[in-house]
Amino acid sequence: MLTKQGEVMWPRLVASKILNKRLGSNNFVADCSTNLEPLLGITSIDDQSTLISNTNLNDLKDTQNYKMFVSTWNVGGVAPDEDLNIEDLLETGGTTCDIYVLGFQETVPLKASNVLGSENRKISMKWNSLIREALNKRIRDRRDMWNNGENNNNIKNNKEEEVDIPALYNKIAPQDFQCIISKQMVGILISVWVRRHLRPFIQHPSVSCVGCGIMGCLGNKGSVSVRFQLHETSFCYVCSHLASGGREGDEKLRNSNVSEIFSRTSFPRGPLLNLPKKILDHDLVILLGDLNYRISLPEETTRLLVEREHWDSLLENDQLRMELMSGSMLRGWHEGTIKFAPTYKYCLNSDMYYGCCYHGKGAEKRRAPAWCDRIIWYGKGLKQLQYTRSESKLSDHRPVKAMFRAEVKVIPTLKNLHSLLLSERFEQLKSHIQVSTPDELLCKKQSSFRL
Repeated sequence: MLTKQGEVMWPRLVASKILNKRLGSNNFVADCSTNLEPLLGITSIDDQSTLISNTNLNDLKDTQNYKMFVSTWNVGGVAPDEDLNIEDLLETGGTTCDIYVLGFQETVPLKASNVLGSENRKISMKWNSLIREALNKRIRDRRDMWNNGENNNNIKNNKEEEVDIPALYNKIAPQDFQCIISKQMVGILISVWVRRHLRPFIQHPSVSCVGCGIMGCLGNKGSVSVRFQLHETSFCYVCSHLASGGREGDEKLRNSNVSEIFSRTSFPRGPLLNLPKKILDHDLVILLGDLNYRISLPEETTRLLVEREHWDSLLENDQLRMELMSGSMLRGWHEGTIKFAPTYKYCLNSDMYYGCCYHGKGAEKRRAPAWCDRIIWYGKGLKQLQYTRSESKLSDHRPVKAMFRAEVKVIPTLKNLHSLLLSERFEQLKSHIQVSTPDELLCKKQSSFRL
């Protein structure tokens, strides 16, 4: 029973948490401020009335394809060790992507002190440090290979012009991936990383947090959404942790969470009021997270079908699949083909599902296996190339990851500039003129080359 002091403190803590959330919900962490003027002072094509007039602007936009990695992982409140290896999570069959988006849930235990207290920034710093190390390790290994002289003969077959590959790597890719947005709300964390050469073309990063947990507003459940514009295409990623529960009707709570997230998430429109405000206003949208949708079958039937790997029979009764096909909240959304085992709920440090190894008085708390961890998308211009799971045993969930090809609208002038920045000729050009690096342009707010 609550004491009188407890009765007073509870609403005060909740009110304080709500106020602090509103005051700090738009802040995020990044390697360097990216909310600056575009490179070379070239603004969005839609704003360039002096450059283009009386023309269909969309007809003047070219397209460029980028590869994008997205993952989600409920880590069960387990803090990562410094030597935790996440290379398996980032593995995409030898392909390196241009954009990496990593979402986490329960980065801290969902107890009252974490839900009502201040954010534990140390945990997000640990995860970002691990991500940085893993993403850039391949780049360092590749550069070391060139510095050791391996395969130089293959590079120098062109006798007309030999390229100093080690110098090139050291100059343009000393750290090939950088964080443009990282945001935490209680246990939900999303971290977005891009190749260094893309940063000058990223504008208008922003975040929006929605709490759907205790009292319908606290952050033990809910979403952290991030958005930015790459060239002329707007991206939005919604990292979510929806209502739990395997009882009949609990899926309605999850649908309600989705509705709240869509209606309450809001981004700034920008000084010209031309930026997307709501989630579905963006060109490309990805919803990732522990969505907690279950399989609407008796537990014993579910376990039998899982044991026999009858994924199609299980997916016919998957609550999220049913919502995607015939529901109203996620109409128009897409999910790739699932060919992997359910990702929840495992015994810790084991390949056995929870109900198979649990005995004792709490046997009634067994939870049937389910695909709780999902990645779905909305909008034209996305093609999924991979959808699978990773096998880390850190928590009772297995991570899920996907790889996409994203079609991005590009101003032809900027597409040529992008190619220049990646070319060998750019290195030669730098020797004749004084030029700022992309990072200097971003961090020092410079917006032009200087002759």
